[in-house]
Amino acid sequence: MILSLQKRKVREENSLFVIEGDKLVREYILAGNRVMLLAGKPEWIDGEPEEVISGADEIVTVSYDDLRRISSLRTPHNVLAVAAMEKRHFTDTILEEGLTPVLEYVQDPGNLGTIIRIAAWFGLKNIVCSPDCVDFYNPKVIQATMGAFMHVRVWYTPLGEMLGKAAAGGLEIYGTTTGGRSVYESELGNRGIILFGNESRGISEGLLRHVTQRITIPGPDRPLAGIESLNVSMAAAIVCSEFARRRGDKV
Repeated sequence: MILSLQKRKVREENSLFVIEGDKLVREYILAGNRVMLLAGKPEWIDGEPEEVISGADEIVTVSYDDLRRISSLRTPHNVLAVAAMEKRHFTDTILEEGLTPVLEYVQDPGNLGTIIRIAAWFGLKNIVCSPDCVDFYNPKVIQATMGAFMHVRVWYTPLGEMLGKAAAGGLEIYGTTTGGRSVYESELGNRGIILFGNESRGISEGLLRHVTQRITIPGPDRPLAGIESLNVSMAAAIVCSEFARRRGDKV
């Protein structure tokens, strides 16, 4: 059952996901969350305080070889846990909670996990994804967040209608493109949407028409062989950092 939860369809059918790693599992439980199952090496389970162990409905001791069979990692940790997914239903009011990164067709689990971590670092509460983005509960996404998945809510909804309503309501939509105005010279506010596109194709034309400001990260004066653009998570870090810097200037 645990191994099958690596598949998105199985996760969604059972509303369960897997957390792997000593630190991640421990912090998840100590944050007040319960897990349905703890599967760990005996020495790990014996060495944990009662407040961690008591956070599991069921505890199973397993060997390292057992962990290798059920883990999604090439080199497994000492423990993994199975937890219930949080049920979330997107509403447009979420966009009123400050700045919101919005992702279109981001496919790489490492990229989504890193962007979640970036959002948590800069105090952004929500991320909105198109339905074709990689699943938030993908084990590799959870790993890449380094625990930040507990601090940022990730929503999935069709983006076209959402962006249209947001723009009609006067919400600024910043589109990260290669042909926009430098993010360091643009007017940046404390509210709005920061739209990031697919790793290789960028923002689709259908969504670009909703963008109210096109922003870009200035690069080298001349093209460099093999470097056409920044990775989407790298771009998110730079852009979110600049928004945070401006926000600090206004406090």
